Amino acid sequence: MAVPLVLIPGMMCDARLFGPQLAGLSAKRSIQIPAISPLNDIGKIADEVLQNAPPKFALGGLSMGGIVAMEVWRKAPDRITRLALLDTNPRAELAEVANGRDAQMARAKAGELEHMMHEVFIPKYLTVPNEHPEIVKTCVDMAMAHGVENFVAQSLALRERPDQCEALKNVTVPTLVLCGRQDQLCPIERHELLADLIDDSRLVIVEDAGHLPTLEQPKATNAALLEWLEL
Repeated sequence: MAVPLVLIPGMMCDARLFGPQLAGLSAKRSIQIPAISPLNDIGKIADEVLQNAPPKFALGGLSMGGIVAMEVWRKAPDRITRLALLDTNPRAELAEVANGRDAQMARAKAGELEHMMHEVFIPKYLTVPNEHPEIVKTCVDMAMAHGVENFVAQSLALRERPDQCEALKNVTVPTLVLCGRQDQLCPIERHELLADLIDDSRLVIVEDAGHLPTLEQPKATNAALLEWLEL
């Protein structure tokens, strides 16, 4: 029996972020996608993932989900058989990004969450948003389902997250590092850093994809994940 796969979604996302992966990979192994509670600390989110995860599992995460996955590895490396880090960032939050979160949280509390999704976030998620109205709708639907409380909690968790570079030097399992070529939020340089930090890693850059290759280029993403799972 194949070891289960746990996939952690990104900020304001849920299982819909990995819809094509559930369709393409679940015939070969059990896939769990944890719901993220409104917790304002990456360590606490990682603890919740571990509480609900199988004793041994393959682990992947995208964006904030990748940041949580790094913390899960740091806390419980003996439980993880392989690691996939997608469109994510091992570093602590930059000051200029952290400084902008207060304004975003205030706007969300003032009822502007849906407007911010269209104005601020989606243009950075996809290569050409107008070409993917179904993905835009999925992103907005996921965010609105999470709501303002989750947005504020996750913003605080990301703002205060630890740098994971030293911990990643100790990764000893087969690791996939994957990102979209046009990712504006977590550019290729961050993934080159990840690949350099982790000895047993493979870097895959998905063409014609931004921050959400799981949705924008599912075939290429699934192919990379299948190869990683079969190593």
